[in-house]
Amino acid sequence: MKTTSRTTLFLLLTFTISFSIAGIYWLLGFSGSDKIGFTILGVIYMFLPTLSVIIVKKWVHREEISTDLLISFKLNKWFLVAWLIMPVITFSSVGVSLLFNDITYSSEMAGFVKRLEPLMSPEQIEQMKLSLDSLPVNFLWIILFQGLIAGLTVNAVAGFGEELGWRGFLLSEFKNMKFIKASIIIGFIWGIWHAPLILMGHNYPQHPQVGVLMMIVLSILLTPLFVYITIKSKSVIAASIMHGTMNAVAGISIMLIEGGNDLTVGIAGFSGFITIALFILGFFLYDYYISKDRIFVNNISNYLKQ
Repeated sequence: MKTTSRTTLFLLLTFTISFSIAGIYWLLGFSGSDKIGFTILGVIYMFLPTLSVIIVKKWVHREEISTDLLISFKLNKWFLVAWLIMPVITFSSVGVSLLFNDITYSSEMAGFVKRLEPLMSPEQIEQMKLSLDSLPVNFLWIILFQGLIAGLTVNAVAGFGEELGWRGFLLSEFKNMKFIKASIIIGFIWGIWHAPLILMGHNYPQHPQVGVLMMIVLSILLTPLFVYITIKSKSVIAASIMHGTMNAVAGISIMLIEGGNDLTVGIAGFSGFITIALFILGFFLYDYYISKDRIFVNNISNYLKQ
């Protein structure tokens, strides 16, 4: 089969299986407010791109997966970058958020507590405040430490469930494209794939419909960073660590601020968009003028050994 048919089969399988499972979950009467059920759905959902890759590569075409799709545990400095870049972006987005008129800094996490009020009873909120006050260190640092550990372990495994599809299979399929073109297409696919979860309240519970568009923009912005680190590390495992750490620490972006809403603040809001765009610019300048690899302006095939 041609590359286009292989890619089409992957996309058909991924979207059909993913949207069907999400649809069944919704038809059974569950929603994003069912925390345990929605968490289970989310974990299953993340592994569906890998399931589709296995079907296409192993069952249909009987091709190798580990060598073709950059499954490598050979460590280099870009694994460290993959692990730490998202916490840096997350904290940076807090600073960008404070540039907005209605956003204020809150060391006591008043905004974070306020966002939980619709989900918890007044008694639970009060108990949570007492628990936070009794901690020997700021809860923020506990979340950061746990997020970094999770990003290397359980979250990285879940991240791999997606990354083998997006930055493994699709990156390989689009290797003859320019870096930016491939990143935009992969990011768009990645964003659309999230639509059922977003409509059920994931990431944008206050604006689920607009949230679908926001998620597409977020995914397109994030993808150049993911693709660049995958190419530089020569491993989709590094992208999985980056993905897992992002999911673990993203909440920090709203913990230190008060005001705004899910469209304006946080990694998934406008402040996050601005921050990620600035980091893309930074990576481009490094790539073009310092490392002089010129990955951003060339075909991906120049850097991937297949």
